[in-house]
Amino acid sequence: MAEIAANEANGRPLEIWFADEARIGQKNKITRRWARRGTRPSAPRDLRTASTYIFGAICPAHGKAAGLVLPRCTTEAMSLHLARISQAVAPGAHAVLLSMRFESSPEAPK
Repeated sequence: MAEIAANEANGRPLEIWFADEARIGQKNKITRRWARRGTRPSAPRDLRTASTYIFGAICPAHGKAAGLVLPRCTTEAMSLHLARISQAVAPGAHAVLLSMRFESSPEAPK
């Protein structure tokens, strides 16, 4: 980080951000049913699932945060998340974003 601050920031403030995304939601359990041995009873169940994705980022040194709740985790969703983070970065400052695996995707925005 010191090398980035010295070579890339050109004396401007440097903000270090940490980001991640997570899926939360419902997935129904296996349906079980009592039955006599040797029979094959039907066991209807709800096969629907419901989930959403939470995108979040923090800059603990400056007490800043940015987040989104979106229905899918796509390249467009990540682009929206990066735009939200860039709005939270101080004007004239540089930001370093430390994230998990999404940015290694060939579809990730550059």
